[in-house]
Amino acid sequence: MDISDQADSLLKVVHDLAPHVRSLIHQIETQRRLPQSLVDAMAAAGLFRLLIPRSMGGLEVDVATFIQAIEAAAALDGSVGWSAMIGATGGLTSGYLPLETAQEIYGSDPHIVTAGAFAPHGRARPVEGGYRVTGRWPFNSGCEYCAWLMGNCIIHEADEAPRLRSDGQPDIRLMLFPAAEADIIDTWSVSGLRGSGSHDIAIQDLFIPEERTVAYGLEPPTQPGPLYAFPTFGLLAISVASVAVGIARGSIDCLIEVARTKIPTGGRRPLCERPFVHMQLAQAQARFQTARAGLLAVAQEIWDMTCQGEAVPLEQRAAIRLAANHATSESAAVVDAMYTVAGTSAIWDTSPLQRAFRDIHVLTQHAVIAPPLYELAGRVLFGLRADTSML
Repeated sequence: MDISDQADSLLKVVHDLAPHVRSLIHQIETQRRLPQSLVDAMAAAGLFRLLIPRSMGGLEVDVATFIQAIEAAAALDGSVGWSAMIGATGGLTSGYLPLETAQEIYGSDPHIVTAGAFAPHGRARPVEGGYRVTGRWPFNSGCEYCAWLMGNCIIHEADEAPRLRSDGQPDIRLMLFPAAEADIIDTWSVSGLRGSGSHDIAIQDLFIPEERTVAYGLEPPTQPGPLYAFPTFGLLAISVASVAVGIARGSIDCLIEVARTKIPTGGRRPLCERPFVHMQLAQAQARFQTARAGLLAVAQEIWDMTCQGEAVPLEQRAAIRLAANHATSESAAVVDAMYTVAGTSAIWDTSPLQRAFRDIHVLTQHAVIAPPLYELAGRVLFGLRADTSML
């Protein structure tokens, strides 16, 4: 199957999930997690295997297909798109683990879901064969249905001092552990992305073997292919932005549906007949199109570099982070506009627009697309010294 056929097939499968998602919206919101039937359907659709190597039964899609698949899921519902993205990027770890370990975790079950947290809220002490790890990590989306979880840790030597890398920064490694070994702490009471179930997880003095650890950005991938040569943090930023773009797309579709039938108080014609609404919709569509196109264009440019075996220069790594930030902020503006144009129709719990409004404004708080990235990218554009380890 070539790339275009794979993308078309995947997008059709995601689109076909729409009736299932609509029937479960109330459960998603009130239970603050995806119902297991939906998790199973998403797994069957391949959404959690997008970034897992084909040698392990994954789809190993190209970056444009990945963006479109996550966008399509998020257009159905923000929490669904976010959960698909988290499960997919959790699978990316398969490309960096030792081959035997990756096969054990990701190749044994085609419906495997892994996820975790990249913030280094854990402490790991080196011992023979691995580490003793203690930590508590917030924002673990999908932790209730994952088979494996992961959390970044700062390595501490026997004297309790952080171990430093050659550049003077703390040595940080991502640790993978069976979900059954972790405690899930119910903390996810929030305004948006409620269905993502992003609770805290915690482990206490758990032994984790060396082969179940990864140092993203510091060690080469163990899998060949452009997907694993793509800048890791750039791919994570693209992932978040793809959810934002999908939420924006869903809000435009919803506004069009509402405006065709809604007759404003005191009026005689439906909302879609008003010139002001025409202008707002057209401007929102233009913002959506340009933000999405910019994200896809920069991602494709870097993808082509990795396909040709070229190193991705610093300027291009900054460019993909900028494109992700811009796509996210523009998507938020689109959702805000559609919410406003819909009037009181958007305020009810039954309205997809009010969910989109809440979801997008939780998403924009994520660190990977936070405003300080603009400052970092600006320093790179000026050619000034900067800590570019997260690019």
